[in-house]
Amino acid sequence: MTSPILLSLQLALVTSSLLLVIGLPVACWLAFTRFRLRFLVESVVALPIVLPPTVLGFYLLLEFGSRGWLGAFWQRFTGHTLAFSFEGLVFGSIIYSLPFAVQPFTSALASVDRRLLAASASLGASAWRTFWRITFPLAFPGIVTGFALSFAHTLGEFGVVLMLGGNIAGRTQTASIAIYDNVQMLDYPTAARQSITLLGISFALLVLINALNRKRNWRLQ
Repeated sequence: MTSPILLSLQLALVTSSLLLVIGLPVACWLAFTRFRLRFLVESVVALPIVLPPTVLGFYLLLEFGSRGWLGAFWQRFTGHTLAFSFEGLVFGSIIYSLPFAVQPFTSALASVDRRLLAASASLGASAWRTFWRITFPLAFPGIVTGFALSFAHTLGEFGVVLMLGGNIAGRTQTASIAIYDNVQMLDYPTAARQSITLLGISFALLVLINALNRKRNWRLQ
């Protein structure tokens, strides 16, 4: 049976990795588009920040259940619905943590000097080559920040994962839910051990990210 700490780490790693794949194209479009209604897309992306987790979790639970379109589709091919499963937690976490990845990505990409991109294009480089040789390296600190924020945000999720997962030990019980359960049962020593573990992981992650960004900024100077 997977421990709550390990389950939270798995969920955070899978979610932040998928957000890197999903969020970068969205951020590229937001950073470089001239679409007049861009603010509407930005509002949709940022909605999970202001939406109460229980509200988001409730609507996702309805959609991921057997009566929801996505839940019924998933059940047809896998034999179980997305609700009360690890896969459902991943889908919900991607939606809930989307702005924590896309917004830093967008800011980093938008800060790249357009003159460098224009010079690359004038030399005959394709848009794909320009992105990987110029845009991505210059935006790398912001991309790392977005990855770290989405990882940390997913690691500490409570409301959304509780609504979608149902607190099933070994399957959907993450560390934050386990800590809450232990406090409710007055098992403070176990709650304290789990809390200090999450604190240590979060602090180590921030130290690592700051060190990498500082080292890269020093090289670019």
